[in-house]
Amino acid sequence: MVGIVSYGSYIPRWRIKVEEIARVWGEDAEDIKSGLFIYSKSVPGPDEDTATISVEALRNAMNRKSVKDVGAVYVGSESHPYAVKPTSTIVAEAMGFTPEITAADYEFACKAGTAAMQSVMGMVESGMIKNGIAIGADTSQGAPGDALEYSAAAGGTAFIIGNDNTIADIKRTYSVTTDTPDFWRREGQDYPRHGGRFTGEPAYFRHVTSVAKKIMELMGTKPEDYTYAVFHQPNGKFPTRAARMLGFKESQIKQGLIVPYIGNTYSGSMITGLSAILDIAKPEDRILAVSFGSGAGSDGFHIEITKNMEDYRRENAKAVWKQIESGKYIDYAIYTKFKKKIKMGD
Repeated sequence: MVGIVSYGSYIPRWRIKVEEIARVWGEDAEDIKSGLFIYSKSVPGPDEDTATISVEALRNAMNRKSVKDVGAVYVGSESHPYAVKPTSTIVAEAMGFTPEITAADYEFACKAGTAAMQSVMGMVESGMIKNGIAIGADTSQGAPGDALEYSAAAGGTAFIIGNDNTIADIKRTYSVTTDTPDFWRREGQDYPRHGGRFTGEPAYFRHVTSVAKKIMELMGTKPEDYTYAVFHQPNGKFPTRAARMLGFKESQIKQGLIVPYIGNTYSGSMITGLSAILDIAKPEDRILAVSFGSGAGSDGFHIEITKNMEDYRRENAKAVWKQIESGKYIDYAIYTKFKKKIKMGD
């Protein structure tokens, strides 16, 4: 059975509170917090980008379990540092992997990381490779004063996927994809645009709930059969509403609901929530995980924790909630400096 052999996440320690952003733009922080269910977000340092975040996340995965025979490195992101030059080769070189691997960058808005997971799963299951790396990471963008500025954050998660000594078996995956233009950024543009009325019902909720229902139909399961569930987290309201629509309880989504404290890490969003669940999951626990990427599509996974989790060294890397709790807050001026929002003239 193909599954997760090891995992690791990295969240930049810098944070900015909703109150600080609202203060600069003269908006009501309480309205923002209640509307988005977000209180603060992570901010990448001036020396951090998708490549460095991916490397740190993968190092944490390797610290928990060192895996050899890696045959693929795929990095999903919508904020790759280069328009033409892969992030995946930087990650592979930094980790000291042999050149005899396949590597590529993936892009599908916020579900690029889960698309990478599915590709690695297929390669492992077919026998092409023994182990592969799938990473979802972003330093997401939001224009100054735009609603996205309250949520666009930074972070990522790396999964080592194989079929030997897995800590979590991926029993099923299923996807739904349509051409729904709810969010986009053209080549050369600094910030994305969003089609407001498309964002909720025809985009996020249609895809997420369709995939979740189909996974449960294929597996013959119901919401109560899962210990945990985690959905893509563009804000705190959408995943909690999706959970209610599907029949999941708050207790099932609480551990993986990290967006109120670190914002939307885009390609790292759902999978970092999944990482937080893996930090405490026990053998025989079941997890339903569904990503979402604008444009639009969702990937779903039925995951079951194996007995190998009992001997797995989770303590060798900092847990997701420990990283969340160790954040350092900055003001808007430092935030704009770190995010390079001030453009210098020629």
